[in-house]
Amino acid sequence: MNLEFKRLTAVDSQDIIALNNHPEVLRQMPLGRPDFDEAKAKEWVRQKDAQWDEHGYGPWAFFIDNEFAGWGGLQHEDGDADLALVLHPRSWGSGKAIYEEIVKRAFTDMGLGSITILLPFSRTRLKGIARLGFQADGEVEFDGVRFQRFRLYGGAARSV
Repeated sequence: MNLEFKRLTAVDSQDIIALNNHPEVLRQMPLGRPDFDEAKAKEWVRQKDAQWDEHGYGPWAFFIDNEFAGWGGLQHEDGDADLALVLHPRSWGSGKAIYEEIVKRAFTDMGLGSITILLPFSRTRLKGIARLGFQADGEVEFDGVRFQRFRLYGGAARSV
């Protein structure tokens, strides 16, 4: 597997639209809506990419063997670097390798002290999160949806 991390601006907007409207992907994204069109995609990419200039980190586009596989990485959320990982269902088996690369970059290349993940309360299988070293760290709400926040400290990161 040849894995590449690129800026979201390198992705054809139709690929982003298809991913963010995919029914199986939307089931995992409580804030997602099946009306993600060209105008929304352009603004979404602009906002996501601006995080690189504002915070020194932001989401990437993931390419596997030169094919767009999804997006994610670190997003600025209320002062935290929050890990997101949204993959096309055909690439779900690649999540482990992508996660490990994101964590390596966060703690080694970027020198972050901790990262967070936000999971909706509908996600009840949380043992894997603990195995990775994440600790419960409160709750947050976005657009009326409550999320559980988990935090991973640099020295606590474990492989998948």
